[in-house]
Amino acid sequence: MSIPTGPNAIAAIDTMMGTKAGPGARKVYKDLMALKDDESKEMVFPAQYMFKDVPYSPEARGAEDVGAEPEIPEGADLLLPAMDRHNVEYALIGVGPKGSTARSLIAEHPDRFLPSFDPDPNDVMGSVRRIRRLHDEVGLRAVSFFPSGGNPQVPIDDPKMYALYAVCCELDLPVFCCAGVPGPRLPFAPQRVELIDRVMYDFPDLTFVTRHGCEPWEDLIVKLMLKWPNLYYSTSAFSPKYYPKAIIDYANTRGADKVIYAGYFPMGLSLDRIFGELADVPFNDDVWPRFLRGNAARVLKLDE
Repeated sequence: MSIPTGPNAIAAIDTMMGTKAGPGARKVYKDLMALKDDESKEMVFPAQYMFKDVPYSPEARGAEDVGAEPEIPEGADLLLPAMDRHNVEYALIGVGPKGSTARSLIAEHPDRFLPSFDPDPNDVMGSVRRIRRLHDEVGLRAVSFFPSGGNPQVPIDDPKMYALYAVCCELDLPVFCCAGVPGPRLPFAPQRVELIDRVMYDFPDLTFVTRHGCEPWEDLIVKLMLKWPNLYYSTSAFSPKYYPKAIIDYANTRGADKVIYAGYFPMGLSLDRIFGELADVPFNDDVWPRFLRGNAARVLKLDE
């Protein structure tokens, strides 16, 4: 089924976008995770083996010399042309220290980019202070977590996470959290979907949005979303033709208000590919406005 008046008819909100591609992105990732295999350390990003034609990779460019690294745009020059081409009005991006690419984007284009922060649960009090400071300085909209990516890893229901969930509740910030088997070659135990159940029980005021698929527990996350009113699913890191059937069925029945669009540009997917495939996703007509915009606008409080 096609989107009623075409994929570009709805001004979309992308709830996961990066700011750098190619070697620039590799520099960002290399110190974040305790990867052990040599192949992962050489990838543009740690789950590259799962994707074809990663934006600005030698394969995507058709470069014969895989070692060739031409100048690659970043920041607004990288993102805005693709966003404008596909009518993406807002993108949620991770912010870092002052002077970073993301901080510049937030300052220069506040009508296009929304700030999120990825704290380190192994530095609980430092992270609490940074969340509060960014909330004051840049109008933080969300906090994100990659439980399997920590060093050491910190599970979804770990006490260290609870301190950060508490400050998110206090500041009324949604949490976006990877769940399910991670793409990078790291242990998956910290991201088991059943761990979310206890978190939602202990934090009834917390808005919790899953990222990266929840596989192989898609049926379980649907059950949990039926149970917990503040639990959502976002489609980050999935090409639309691979959206799980359980999620599509849920969106078309009782979950139209619970499934949120997220891309994976420029890390693993181009917006050209994402929006080229979206029209073939069999969502009901009434799901599209909520999926592409309405649900994210509500969670990120854009209508307030």
